[in-house]
Amino acid sequence: MQQDFPALPSDAVLVGLDSPDDAAVVTVPPGQVMVHTIDYFTALIDDPFIFAQICLKHCLSDLYAMGAAPHTVLATVQVPYATPNKQAEMLYQILAGTYKGLLASGTPLVGGHTIVGPHLALGFACNGVADPNRLLRKGGMRPGDVLILTQSLGTGTLFAADMQGKAKGRWIEAAIAAMLTPNQAAAEIFRAHGATACTDVTGFGLAGHLLEMVRTSGVTATLNLDALPVLAGATDTLAAGIVSTLQPQNLGAAEFIATPGYSHNLYPLLFDPQTAGGLLASVPAKTAQACLNDLQRHSYSAAAAIGDIDHASALNYLLALRHEKG
Repeated sequence: MQQDFPALPSDAVLVGLDSPDDAAVVTVPPGQVMVHTIDYFTALIDDPFIFAQICLKHCLSDLYAMGAAPHTVLATVQVPYATPNKQAEMLYQILAGTYKGLLASGTPLVGGHTIVGPHLALGFACNGVADPNRLLRKGGMRPGDVLILTQSLGTGTLFAADMQGKAKGRWIEAAIAAMLTPNQAAAEIFRAHGATACTDVTGFGLAGHLLEMVRTSGVTATLNLDALPVLAGATDTLAAGIVSTLQPQNLGAAEFIATPGYSHNLYPLLFDPQTAGGLLASVPAKTAQACLNDLQRHSYSAAAAIGDIDHASALNYLLALRHEKG
């Protein structure tokens, strides 16, 4: 699986791809805990080099959302049926994209597995380390906190439109650029500004992931729909009725919204499944603006304060909605 790529140096790796064995062997820094996560999905674009970077960003985000630093990565690849030369070239491009994505954090790839199937699919088991006293959790939100989202929404509807040949090239290019933006610096900024809870926004959509946070924290959240950052073209594709195949199951979150079916053009975006999405965190009000300023200075130009946290409601809802004009 290694091919021509040198192993990224890491004192933690005792046995890795530079001297392959039946399994990788790594050490754990004293006083730290291991954080494990895995994800796997089929290719949403034809370029395996770019797809590998998107997939890796998506998979690493769970570590960053918990305040962990990546330690090692394992890859699982399904390459499509093809001639051996074509399969070898595709695997090379996947590994090239993986290594490019790993360079930013210096995380070593220590192994993996490759199979052959009907289509390209890729996944990563990402292992991180963290100070157990500094973990970020989904629970921990406090009344008065401000909700900050680091990345624009809309990948689900845009790529659904792309599959139908109804998305403009510049929309997809902008979406890919957002999907390639690492979440590492955002996690560090959130911790520096005292974030009380954090998660990454992926397949369950903004509403689904936020519901996990408020339910665990025992609070309610109010979202300002007009403040949501939106990828170029997403409002056009939503207006045309184009949504991801995962959107219907995400609509189950609507039963916990105080005003389900809210009349706003961005309401469907709450349930849009994201690939390689950004981070969502609650930050104390006194540090929220400084946190937002820092994010916007560090490659997260779309970062926005999208709502706030309040005490639990007695009316059996977890999310409320508002917009600036009403």
